[in-house]
Amino acid sequence: MAELTTVARPYAEAVAQLAHDGRSWQAWSDALALLAGIASDPQVLDMAHNPAIPDARVVELVLAVGGERLSADAANLVRILAENKRLPLLPTVASLFEEARAKAAGEVDAHITSAFPLDVAQLDGLQARLEARLGRKVQVTTSVDAALIGGVVIAVGDEVMDASVRGKIADLAVAMTS
Repeated sequence: MAELTTVARPYAEAVAQLAHDGRSWQAWSDALALLAGIASDPQVLDMAHNPAIPDARVVELVLAVGGERLSADAANLVRILAENKRLPLLPTVASLFEEARAKAAGEVDAHITSAFPLDVAQLDGLQARLEARLGRKVQVTTSVDAALIGGVVIAVGDEVMDASVRGKIADLAVAMTS
């Protein structure tokens, strides 16, 4: 996975630069989501990996499926990736682009795991506190893990804030054995 990310990153950065320069973040986001879906199709992947099928034929297929929804720049991206035998990287390019788009918009993703489902008021309160603490717009996803016993665990990037009962018990156990 790290290798795919390393190879895909320059393409994602180039697209992010185009999106920034053209103020077309949403258009590129839509195009890359579409292209990632097309490139993930098993038949398209088989064609892209088949040395007997010319790159131009693969590009033609992808552009035909994308149709009018793809700009000339998006079509050029498809051509470049196909010529370099990297069309299967499109889902990774799309993912990296979305990270760049969120960063440019001053957004950050947070995942909140709670012991019980959170109601709208609780979720809104947590989101507001995170936005105040981070100074950025926060996009929240949630999950439930009963093993937490109570409280929440919040992950923002590589930072984890553990305010769960399970975490407190673990901290107490460490303190008692020290």
